[in-house]
Amino acid sequence: MLRVENEQDRFYGSIAKYYAEIFPLKSEQISFIESESGDLKGRNFLDIGCGSGELAFGLAHKGAFVTAIDLNDALLAEAKNNRSHEKITYRKANMLHIARLFGRSKFDGVICFGNTLVHLMNPMQMRDFFSGVLTVLKPDAAFFLQLLNYDFIFREKIDSLPIIENEKVRFERKYRFASGTREIRFTTKLLLKFSGEVIENETDLLGIGTNDLQQLMDIAGLKNIRLFADFQKSPYTGMHTPLVILSNKI
Repeated sequence: MLRVENEQDRFYGSIAKYYAEIFPLKSEQISFIESESGDLKGRNFLDIGCGSGELAFGLAHKGAFVTAIDLNDALLAEAKNNRSHEKITYRKANMLHIARLFGRSKFDGVICFGNTLVHLMNPMQMRDFFSGVLTVLKPDAAFFLQLLNYDFIFREKIDSLPIIENEKVRFERKYRFASGTREIRFTTKLLLKFSGEVIENETDLLGIGTNDLQQLMDIAGLKNIRLFADFQKSPYTGMHTPLVILSNKI
């Protein structure tokens, strides 16, 4: 596990300066949270795997107080330097430790976007994470989760994700599947157009299926679990790569 953590740290550290170019904030992410939480002003959110702070900054501009955590020092430095806000607290923290770090019933919403969850390589760790989410949520508050639909990816043998490209970067993402398992070797190539530099990385992911996800969330105590095909709450059909999940602390 330490090898995986070190590999992930190198992976994200090497692209931290360009993270906002690769994964800019999308307005539909904020709208999705508002659709469940209502007016964000004065509400407290925990942003898990905050990256370089795009979502946290967007929530803060809506009046929310945000505790934004990540494990990567370079990403957190980018967030603090470029997306600081009086309503945001950036903190280095492990997603598996949130219950101990923050205590019971502290947040009006917990957010885990950006395929962060599948960096946990053990389903029992995912269950423990969901238990932590339940602990820190206030009663009736929501958990917002976004990842990829790995049932569809495995069934259709999708070995590459759409290329992300703009005037500054080109970001290629590919999958290699470990036979007989749900483990994936995730490889990327980032081209910096202003210099021609290429940054290549790879790390492991766990392609958890939707039935297993729902079972783990339910065992942890999260209820009212709803699956969608995107942030606009399009119906989940299973025939799509994106996966967005809403659940609540009842």
